[in-house]
Amino acid sequence: MKLSIITINYNDVEGLKNTVNSVINQSWQEFEHIIIDGGSTDGSNDYIKENANYFSYAVSEADKGIYNAMNKGIAQACGEYLLMLNAGDVLHNVEVLKQVFENKPYKEDLIYGDVDRESKGVVFTESIFPDKLSFGFLRYGMISHQAVFIKKSLHELIGLYDETIKYGADWHFIILAVCKYNASHIHLKIKMALCSADGLTCNTLHFENMHRERNDILSMEFPAFVDDYLYFDELEKRRFSNIKSRAITNSKKSIKNIVKSIIRRK
Repeated sequence: MKLSIITINYNDVEGLKNTVNSVINQSWQEFEHIIIDGGSTDGSNDYIKENANYFSYAVSEADKGIYNAMNKGIAQACGEYLLMLNAGDVLHNVEVLKQVFENKPYKEDLIYGDVDRESKGVVFTESIFPDKLSFGFLRYGMISHQAVFIKKSLHELIGLYDETIKYGADWHFIILAVCKYNASHIHLKIKMALCSADGLTCNTLHFENMHRERNDILSMEFPAFVDDYLYFDELEKRRFSNIKSRAITNSKKSIKNIVKSIIRRK
């Protein structure tokens, strides 16, 4: 088996349907599709049962969170490569898997591409990733797990996703793979997925905690860079503070201009 696609879901039956449809309509079909549902109560389980013929494995039961569900999927996977395509995320078009895999014998540990990002059904930006992954890029950035095919043997070497990490266990795995284990990688300059920006890690309320978590991981895994990242954190805090100040100032100016405009009309 060349590829295992793993989809995790919890109470997102419409997102699950979109994801599954994007998979079953692919022109290249040499893959298995694994569904890990966290015991949903919104009809997801009924949908999974009704479409069981499309899945090599499916389960609906309580889990311990996103990365526990991903790890359960990996444990069931038989593919040489793994793709995490969670409920709500879709493959960019019906030719994606054919473009990536047909008649292309890869040796790289990571195969990754680019993505579009959408929220509430509206595409608002794209993410184009670098050809070479480095510590400098991964310190602040990340490739999209919806568009990265990971050799299963890499998990056998490094381990599964760390379930004690709340927000960035996939980032933790990738930075370890590239910067500690010298994982080989190739960037395919094609749009592979349309990613939903309505999930946990895209919520601005979590950004500060995500930033703190990332720093804690770096201090544990790459202690030689501790001074550097603390220095950059201070710069980042000042920059963020300046951005907020400018935003507030601009907002006040905009309000004043609106008021003046209303007064003029009167």
